[in-house]
Amino acid sequence: MPDALKLGFGPFAAPGRGVLVVFCDDGLKFGPATGRALRSATDLVARAARAERFTGKVGSALEVAVPEGLKIARLVVVGAGKPAELKPNDFVNLGGAAMGKVPSSAAEALIFAELPGGAMRGDRAADLAQGVQLRAYAFDRYKTKRKDDDKPEGGRKITIAVGDIAAARSAYSRCGPVADGVVMARDLVNEPANVLYPEEFARRAAGLRKVGCQIEVLDVPKMRKLGMNALLGVGQGSVHDSRVVVMRWNGGKKGDAPVCFIGKGVCFDTGGISIKPAGGMEDMKGDMAGAACVTGLMHALAARKARVNAVGLIGLVENMPDGKAQRPGDIVKSMSGQTIEIINTDAEGRLVLGDVIWYAAQRFKPKFMVDLATLTGAIIVALGHEYAGMFANNDQLAERLTKAGEATGELVWRMPLAKEYDKLIDSKFADMKNTGGRMGGAITAAQFIKRFVDDKTPWAHLDIAGTGFDSRQNEINKSWGSGWGVRLLDQLVADFYERR
Repeated sequence: MPDALKLGFGPFAAPGRGVLVVFCDDGLKFGPATGRALRSATDLVARAARAERFTGKVGSALEVAVPEGLKIARLVVVGAGKPAELKPNDFVNLGGAAMGKVPSSAAEALIFAELPGGAMRGDRAADLAQGVQLRAYAFDRYKTKRKDDDKPEGGRKITIAVGDIAAARSAYSRCGPVADGVVMARDLVNEPANVLYPEEFARRAAGLRKVGCQIEVLDVPKMRKLGMNALLGVGQGSVHDSRVVVMRWNGGKKGDAPVCFIGKGVCFDTGGISIKPAGGMEDMKGDMAGAACVTGLMHALAARKARVNAVGLIGLVENMPDGKAQRPGDIVKSMSGQTIEIINTDAEGRLVLGDVIWYAAQRFKPKFMVDLATLTGAIIVALGHEYAGMFANNDQLAERLTKAGEATGELVWRMPLAKEYDKLIDSKFADMKNTGGRMGGAITAAQFIKRFVDDKTPWAHLDIAGTGFDSRQNEINKSWGSGWGVRLLDQLVADFYERR
């Protein structure tokens, strides 16, 4: 189905057709340009607000079809609450709320980037536009039948009316690529596993060459030579060969150590020999959400020409039950030289991450490493779908991730790491075992990954099992695949590694 969105900026002017979206405060006051565009319809809005008990609460909306005195098909008034209290991410959410009230069948809409105090600054209008783009996302490429309320054939044209068009466009040149990165990550997570298997994922990631990334793909012989037996063991039961993709963006000073982002990319997870129950197994096409985030992030950094040296690494496997699949009780030797007893083949993501993290640390000597993985159901039990679990060996990195999460709304909650938990993954037959049992499952998984990290390298592990897919929907995400983490990590880079 067509899903083209034509998003741009223009001047304040009364529209002659389509949908008009405007903002008011919690006193139902409008900005001057909005007042001029509405003219006598302001009285109509006041009457409708009383009838619908609309008070202008932030994110709430009032809709008026074919408003008298205006030539438009629909007027939408979105509440902005108390404008003085709005934070940058609130403008992103307002954009999402505004777009959410534009009927999917509408071919054209004009959104006034204005509050009662006047036109929004260029950067705030750009945030608004980012919210519009993220809310407009839909994964419907496999639908072949059109419904009456589907998007129009020619796509949708959304114009953000602003006071300073040049400033808004300039600001959007930075946040637009981030939205594109989120969309890329969502597309990857939403794809079915018969379409997106390791080799195909690697091919799509290689497309980042178009935005300036250097791409290297490690195939099975190369990984075998490196000793990545933990990762290879996960994928050995699949007809699809495993891959590791290295994506490099060199936007910082020549010779500066890079920052590294590592993603778990299990393109489908049956659980292997320790097979999962059938109910809900279709969701395991999203077990590569960490790798999708890293790919989307690298697109964002390269497309906006971020002033940082960054490396994204994704381990791509498919965990299938087969005559060649690894078994509970098997022992594998990782790239680090440490041996691992396989207790449960469904605890596979940490095996992938262990080898890729070790490789990243040894090859790139990064300033810090952050890995993302839909790793454990235990983190959903602990935190639900509101926060990702964060484990870190460095307080400064943890604090910066927390602040980036608060700025973007992609929240993280720090969880403990301790030697007491580490004992739970000691093995009688090898250096470690790949699961410590049900109790503290998210923590023992993080403790396992930590064994592949040099304590001198700042590192954080984000367990995104509750946020990467099938997560809580909000104003800017109505998709099953959320693209969670792209905005968080881009903010981390922007705040603390570009603006020094």
